[in-house]
Amino acid sequence: MNERSGAVTFQGDPLTLLGDMPKPGDKAPEFTVLSNSLEAKSLSDFKEQVLIVAAVPSLDTSVCSREARTFNDKAAGLPAETRILIVSMDLPFAQARWADEAGADRITTLSDHKEASFGTAYGVLVKELRLLARSIFVIGPDRTISHVELVGEMTDEPDYEAALTAASKLG
Repeated sequence: MNERSGAVTFQGDPLTLLGDMPKPGDKAPEFTVLSNSLEAKSLSDFKEQVLIVAAVPSLDTSVCSREARTFNDKAAGLPAETRILIVSMDLPFAQARWADEAGADRITTLSDHKEASFGTAYGVLVKELRLLARSIFVIGPDRTISHVELVGEMTDEPDYEAALTAASKLG
């Protein structure tokens, strides 16, 4: 598996990402994650939908929580066929608790803790921490990636508007 040293930092310290990150124009790699009810979910479960897939290190951190809440708020203005998936290594139970406490009812939280399938397929698994690097992938209904953002410093927020604009062009 490809290792990309120094691809991101955490509080200034360089980290290594595992796997290859797809680029705009690539077909979105398949992955298998768990829903809050422990049901296996894959990319194919979201057919014919525009997807904003945001990978976050942990919903139990302030930046990740703020990011997921921001996407939940922004989801109200998106077309019905657009879905926002928040993927982390958090356990499904912790994700469900967070979503309930945050009132996050317009996003879908998914856990990659079991196999790190998403993290390795999308090249955002942090080797040293076994967390996902903060990143966003916008995927069209034809499963072509139209937008990718890897946030260089894991404690920084992503460019929300760039992701939302990319998704709106696909809807």
